[in-house]
Amino acid sequence: MVIVLTDKEEQLVQAVRTLPPDVAERMMTWAGRLAELAKGQPVDWSGSWSDEDLADATAASLRNFEERETQSS
Repeated sequence: MVIVLTDKEEQLVQAVRTLPPDVAERMMTWAGRLAELAKGQPVDWSGSWSDEDLADATAASLRNFEERETQSS
């Protein structure tokens, strides 16, 4: 099976390959979390975020921060 990557996907793969192994692992964990947030929606590579995108990212960041603060207390 051959998978053809877009230019943006190839750039992402190349960027991850340049990272030290431990940093690449953290990056992959982060990417997995983002994929969970996307709930199967395709990635929009347009480079611009809508107001809804920004609100969703802000809300997710705040939830994550609050969860970590609760766990460390």
